[in-house]
Amino acid sequence: MQSNFFRSNSYFIDENVNFFKFENTYQLYDDLGVNIGAVCQKLAIGQKLLRMILNKAMLPFLLEIKDLDGNVQATISRGWTFWMSKITITDGNAITAGTIKQKFKFFKPEFIIFDSNEQEIAKITGDWKAWNFDILDANSMSIGSISKKWAGAMQEIFTSADKYNVTLNSEIKDNLRKIAILSSAITIDMVLKESK
Repeated sequence: MQSNFFRSNSYFIDENVNFFKFENTYQLYDDLGVNIGAVCQKLAIGQKLLRMILNKAMLPFLLEIKDLDGNVQATISRGWTFWMSKITITDGNAITAGTIKQKFKFFKPEFIIFDSNEQEIAKITGDWKAWNFDILDANSMSIGSISKKWAGAMQEIFTSADKYNVTLNSEIKDNLRKIAILSSAITIDMVLKESK
Protein backbone atom coordinates (compact mmCIF):
# COMPACT_ATOMS: atom_id res chain seq x y z
CA MET A 1 0.00 0.00 0.00
CA GLN A 2 1.72 3.17 -1.23
CA SER A 3 -0.89 5.80 -0.12
CA ASN A 4 0.45 9.32 -0.53
CA PHE A 5 3.70 8.64 1.26
CA PHE A 6 5.88 9.76 -1.65
CA ARG A 7 3.79 12.80 -2.69
CA SER A 8 6.29 15.31 -1.28
CA ASN A 9 9.39 16.51 -3.12
CA SER A 10 11.24 17.48 0.04
CA TYR A 11 12.00 15.15 2.94
CA PHE A 12 13.73 15.72 6.25
CA ILE A 13 15.57 12.75 7.70
CA ASP A 14 16.39 12.61 11.39
CA GLU A 15 18.67 9.83 12.64
CA ASN A 16 17.77 8.36 16.02
CA VAL A 17 21.07 8.00 17.86
CA ASN A 18 20.92 5.16 20.38
CA PHE A 19 24.21 3.66 21.53
CA PHE A 20 22.49 0.62 23.04
CA LYS A 21 20.83 -0.55 19.83
CA PHE A 22 22.43 -2.31 16.89
CA GLU A 23 19.88 -1.13 14.33
CA ASN A 24 19.96 2.23 12.58
CA THR A 25 16.66 4.11 12.71
CA TYR A 26 15.57 7.39 11.15
CA GLN A 27 12.42 9.50 11.38
CA LEU A 28 11.01 10.94 8.14
CA TYR A 29 9.28 14.31 7.82
CA ASP A 30 7.61 15.91 4.80
CA ASP A 31 8.18 19.44 3.49
CA LEU A 32 5.85 20.87 6.18
CA GLY A 33 7.78 19.23 9.00
CA VAL A 34 5.07 16.62 9.63
CA ASN A 35 6.31 13.20 10.73
CA ILE A 36 5.21 10.75 8.01
CA GLY A 37 7.05 7.62 9.05
CA ALA A 38 10.37 6.01 9.82
CA VAL A 39 13.23 4.02 8.36
CA CYS A 40 14.08 0.98 10.47
CA GLN A 41 16.91 -1.50 10.09
CA LYS A 42 16.02 -5.14 10.64
CA LEU A 43 18.70 -7.44 12.04
CA ALA A 44 18.53 -11.09 13.04
CA ILE A 45 20.31 -12.15 16.24
CA GLY A 46 23.16 -13.66 14.22
CA GLN A 47 23.66 -10.39 12.36
CA LYS A 48 23.84 -8.47 15.64
CA LEU A 49 26.61 -10.80 16.81
CA LEU A 50 28.50 -10.42 13.54
CA ARG A 51 28.38 -6.63 13.86
CA MET A 52 30.45 -6.95 17.05
CA ILE A 53 33.28 -8.88 15.40
CA LEU A 54 33.25 -7.91 11.71
CA ASN A 55 33.50 -4.64 9.82
CA LYS A 56 29.92 -3.35 9.42
CA ALA A 57 30.74 -2.04 5.92
CA MET A 58 30.86 -5.62 4.58
CA LEU A 59 27.74 -6.98 6.29
CA PRO A 60 24.30 -7.37 4.69
CA PHE A 61 21.53 -5.01 5.76
CA LEU A 62 17.80 -4.52 5.33
CA LEU A 63 16.02 -1.21 5.88
CA GLU A 64 12.26 -0.76 5.82
CA ILE A 65 10.60 2.59 5.10
CA LYS A 66 7.28 2.57 6.96
CA ASP A 67 4.42 5.01 7.29
CA LEU A 68 2.90 5.96 10.65
CA ASP A 69 0.59 2.94 10.54
CA GLY A 70 3.52 0.57 10.14
CA ASN A 71 2.84 -0.19 6.46
CA VAL A 72 6.04 -0.89 4.51
CA GLN A 73 6.38 1.67 1.71
CA ALA A 74 9.78 0.53 0.44
CA THR A 75 12.73 -1.68 1.40
CA ILE A 76 16.45 -1.15 0.92
CA SER A 77 18.66 -4.24 1.04
CA ARG A 78 22.29 -5.17 0.50
CA GLY A 79 24.01 -8.54 0.54
CA TRP A 80 27.56 -9.26 1.65
CA THR A 81 29.97 -6.77 0.13
CA PHE A 82 33.76 -6.75 0.07
CA TRP A 83 34.41 -3.61 -1.96
CA MET A 84 31.69 -1.38 -3.41
CA SER A 85 28.07 -1.75 -2.35
CA LYS A 86 25.26 -2.91 -4.61
CA ILE A 87 21.89 -2.18 -3.04
CA THR A 88 18.39 -3.24 -4.14
CA ILE A 89 15.28 -1.11 -3.59
CA THR A 90 11.72 -2.46 -3.72
CA ASP A 91 8.40 -0.68 -3.26
CA GLY A 92 5.71 -1.63 -0.74
CA ASN A 93 4.44 -4.37 -3.06
CA ALA A 94 7.90 -5.98 -3.33
CA ILE A 95 8.31 -4.68 -6.91
CA THR A 96 11.91 -3.73 -7.70
CA ALA A 97 12.18 0.05 -7.97
CA GLY A 98 15.87 0.03 -8.75
CA THR A 99 19.41 -0.70 -7.66
CA ILE A 100 22.24 1.46 -6.36
CA LYS A 101 25.87 0.84 -7.22
CA GLN A 102 28.61 2.66 -5.36
CA LYS A 103 31.61 3.93 -7.31
CA PHE A 104 34.90 4.76 -5.67
CA LYS A 105 36.06 8.35 -5.98
CA PHE A 106 38.62 9.76 -3.59
CA PHE A 107 36.72 11.84 -0.98
CA LYS A 108 33.85 12.23 -3.46
CA PRO A 109 31.68 9.13 -3.27
CA GLU A 110 29.34 8.49 -6.16
CA PHE A 111 26.20 6.37 -6.13
CA ILE A 112 24.67 5.38 -9.48
CA ILE A 113 20.93 4.64 -9.43
CA PHE A 114 19.44 2.23 -11.98
CA ASP A 115 15.82 1.33 -12.67
CA SER A 116 14.56 -2.26 -12.71
CA ASN A 117 15.78 -2.63 -16.32
CA GLU A 118 19.34 -1.63 -15.33
CA GLN A 119 19.00 1.74 -17.09
CA GLU A 120 20.73 4.59 -15.27
CA ILE A 121 18.18 7.09 -13.96
CA ALA A 122 20.30 9.20 -11.63
CA LYS A 123 23.53 9.57 -9.73
CA ILE A 124 24.35 11.10 -6.38
CA THR A 125 27.75 12.72 -6.05
CA GLY A 126 29.29 15.19 -3.64
CA ASP A 127 31.41 15.94 -0.63
CA TRP A 128 30.82 13.62 2.31
CA LYS A 129 32.75 15.85 4.72
CA ALA A 130 30.53 18.87 4.07
CA TRP A 131 27.56 16.52 3.52
CA ASN A 132 26.47 18.28 0.35
CA PHE A 133 25.40 16.08 -2.54
CA ASP A 134 23.95 16.75 -5.97
CA ILE A 135 21.36 14.43 -7.47
CA LEU A 136 21.84 14.35 -11.24
CA ASP A 137 19.85 12.62 -13.97
CA ALA A 138 21.42 10.36 -16.62
CA ASN A 139 22.31 13.49 -18.63
CA SER A 140 24.10 15.06 -15.62
CA MET A 141 21.35 17.66 -15.15
CA SER A 142 20.48 18.57 -11.55
CA ILE A 143 17.25 17.01 -10.29
CA GLY A 144 17.76 17.43 -6.56
CA SER A 145 20.10 17.72 -3.62
CA ILE A 146 21.00 16.35 -0.20
CA SER A 147 22.17 18.86 2.37
CA LYS A 148 22.48 19.59 6.06
CA LYS A 149 21.94 23.29 5.37
CA TRP A 150 18.49 24.80 5.14
CA ALA A 151 16.62 27.83 6.43
CA GLY A 152 13.14 28.62 7.69
CA ALA A 153 11.00 26.76 10.17
CA MET A 154 12.83 23.48 9.69
CA GLN A 155 16.04 25.06 10.95
CA GLU A 156 14.33 25.55 14.30
CA ILE A 157 13.34 21.90 14.49
CA PHE A 158 16.55 20.27 13.27
CA THR A 159 19.82 21.39 14.77
CA SER A 160 21.86 18.17 15.01
CA ALA A 161 24.50 17.06 12.50
CA ASP A 162 22.63 13.75 12.12
CA LYS A 163 19.74 15.40 10.30
CA TYR A 164 19.53 16.31 6.64
CA ASN A 165 17.19 17.36 3.85
CA VAL A 166 16.55 15.55 0.55
CA THR A 167 14.96 17.73 -2.15
CA LEU A 168 13.79 16.44 -5.54
CA ASN A 169 12.64 18.49 -8.53
CA SER A 170 8.87 18.63 -8.91
CA GLU A 171 8.99 17.11 -12.41
CA ILE A 172 9.89 13.72 -10.93
CA LYS A 173 6.41 12.21 -11.02
CA ASP A 174 7.07 8.49 -11.49
CA ASN A 175 6.60 6.82 -8.12
CA LEU A 176 9.17 4.04 -8.61
CA ARG A 177 11.77 6.57 -9.75
CA LYS A 178 11.10 8.76 -6.72
CA ILE A 179 11.28 5.73 -4.40
CA ALA A 180 14.62 4.70 -5.90
CA ILE A 181 16.16 8.17 -5.62
CA LEU A 182 14.86 8.91 -2.11
CA SER A 183 15.94 5.46 -0.88
CA SER A 184 19.39 6.06 -2.33
CA ALA A 185 19.68 9.33 -0.42
CA ILE A 186 18.74 7.58 2.83
CA THR A 187 21.21 4.78 2.14
CA ILE A 188 24.17 7.13 1.67
CA ASP A 189 24.14 8.10 5.34
CA MET A 190 24.45 4.52 6.53
CA VAL A 191 26.91 3.31 3.88
CA LEU A 192 29.32 6.21 4.34
CA LYS A 193 29.22 6.04 8.14
CA GLU A 194 29.91 2.29 8.09
CA SER A 195 32.83 2.73 5.72
CA LYS A 196 34.66 5.19 8.00
